[in-house]
Amino acid sequence: MSAPREDADVETSSEGYARRFAGRVGRFFLERQAEATLALLRPFPGASVLDVGGGHGQVTGPLVEAGYDVTVLGSDASCEARVREWTGPGRARFVTSDLLAPSLPGRSFDVALSYRLLPHVSRWPDLVAALCRLARRAVVVDYPTRRSVNAVADLFFGLKKGVEGNTRPFTVFSDAEVEEAFGGHGFAPTGRRPQFFFPMALHRGLGSAGLARGLEGAASALGLTRALGSPVILRLERRG
Repeated sequence: MSAPREDADVETSSEGYARRFAGRVGRFFLERQAEATLALLRPFPGASVLDVGGGHGQVTGPLVEAGYDVTVLGSDASCEARVREWTGPGRARFVTSDLLAPSLPGRSFDVALSYRLLPHVSRWPDLVAALCRLARRAVVVDYPTRRSVNAVADLFFGLKKGVEGNTRPFTVFSDAEVEEAFGGHGFAPTGRRPQFFFPMALHRGLGSAGLARGLEGAASALGLTRALGSPVILRLERRG
């Protein structure tokens, strides 16, 4: 019996999920994510980028505006809704396929990128394999790391759900676990950007973008974010 088709991106492509990133605090999260993403992609100007599970549209606009050739891959046609402002005018493309076994040629994109997906996919090693197969030069992914407050995530999941409403259970990874999985496909880490020292749910609960910027700025200045920040955005490049 074949495994069920992976559709974790249907939730992250929904309007309900987008509301978690609405308002000034949400914009702060997305601005920080876009800044880190563009910094990690700087070695690949104008590259073709496949955004796997990217129907949330969080980085579509920044990538298009920065001159990247963007294709968003979704598990269902409904996942195009939030990126249609870019795919409609032809500024980006949207394709539907199996997230874990995309019907696309190998090494057909310079970069394969995937956000908000790895922690929600039960067969995550299959996602890693798919990203590596499709990327000519590099893969960029985000994930919650155990080297952060996520080390006790289970204890605070109820509180997080109370603040965020539609939070789903998710996998927390060790950095070594992620690097080893990609290393098995010939990719090595070359760039790492931890995002936040304080839990994102805390910033949402406090509801102040100014306070969030202040707290995260102080944590960054003290080196806490680099050491214990999460989620991590990781760039891995093909060896050889």
